[in-house]
Amino acid sequence: MKKILLIVPALHQGGFEKVCVATARLLQPYFDVVIAIFDSRDIAYDIKGIPVADLRLPSRPGKVGKVLNVIKRGLKLRVLMQKEHIDIAYSFGPTANLANIASGGKAEKWLGVRSYMDMCHPGQIRLFCRCADRVVCCSDMICNEVRDKYRCDKAVTLSNPFDIREVKALSVKEEAQIPWSEGRILISMGREDTVKGFWHLIKSFSLVHEKLPDTKLMIIGQGEFQDYRKLAYGLGIDDAVYFTGLKKNPYPYLKKGSLYVLTSYYEGFPNAMVEAMAMGLPVIATDCMTGPREILEEKYGILLPNMSPDEDFNPQNITVEEQNLAQEIVRLLEDKDKMEHYCQMSLQRAGDYTAESYVEKIREWAE
Repeated sequence: MKKILLIVPALHQGGFEKVCVATARLLQPYFDVVIAIFDSRDIAYDIKGIPVADLRLPSRPGKVGKVLNVIKRGLKLRVLMQKEHIDIAYSFGPTANLANIASGGKAEKWLGVRSYMDMCHPGQIRLFCRCADRVVCCSDMICNEVRDKYRCDKAVTLSNPFDIREVKALSVKEEAQIPWSEGRILISMGREDTVKGFWHLIKSFSLVHEKLPDTKLMIIGQGEFQDYRKLAYGLGIDDAVYFTGLKKNPYPYLKKGSLYVLTSYYEGFPNAMVEAMAMGLPVIATDCMTGPREILEEKYGILLPNMSPDEDFNPQNITVEEQNLAQEIVRLLEDKDKMEHYCQMSLQRAGDYTAESYVEKIREWAE
């Protein structure tokens, strides 16, 4: 049985962190799996039964600190790989990729490009293409760009895996604690990060709530969201907006939703959106770089033009693009037949991202 090392900076709540843990569990029947992390604080995922090596090298400020960290992480990874006789080292995200490269050694190096934001650093991508045995991209669009722009025939696509049965089982494992007992709930999920465009969502929701007073908005994810709370207060909708904070099991909260809305202006492969689709939620998403178009294909959900990346917490300034999003949400919520249609389309599309196909590709590459 081959040994595979999965390298990830930490296991806080986040997209590629979740994929790393899911990968470990899915591969355990076929590989001897170990996860290496740089910082074990605030672990949000269930890692019971998975060997985890903490390198105890959290992020450091400044360019010199970052360079030293790459070297130290690489050296510790080299020792770990030699000790564990690792055959394949698969890293998730830029900082893990750099440490993987710095480790040297004989193990195959699979470097994961998990977001289109990674493509904003062409020097890193060239380095990854030169040093990797495989550049693992989470979407076809990213893969094609790596292949064409960097002439890298090592690039492959590996869409994230989903276990719909597990998602549904977890959704009824506990009861979501929310402040409302009735009303239709719009949901979005993600950490507090500018790239998620949540200020657009809150402003659009204020217009939706004005038109449909029974509607609520719930944002699931890690963060204080102070600026967003102030924005909701300034718009007079603070009693209709709920920030859940970090939830190790977010699915009971997703289950409360009527509609999932994604306002990111960058994504890689939006896990949360597909998880919402697995729960049967219709989807409205921005046509950002990358993910939503590839998943929705303009038939499994509603795509709207990408939105401005410039933060704007002024409640008096609601843009045309935010008005358009609000109008699309209202149109969908008021059309029962269309809502039911997109519920069914979400379930159908989520079923295409099976764990079985994900494992099959990895096993094929590892032969």
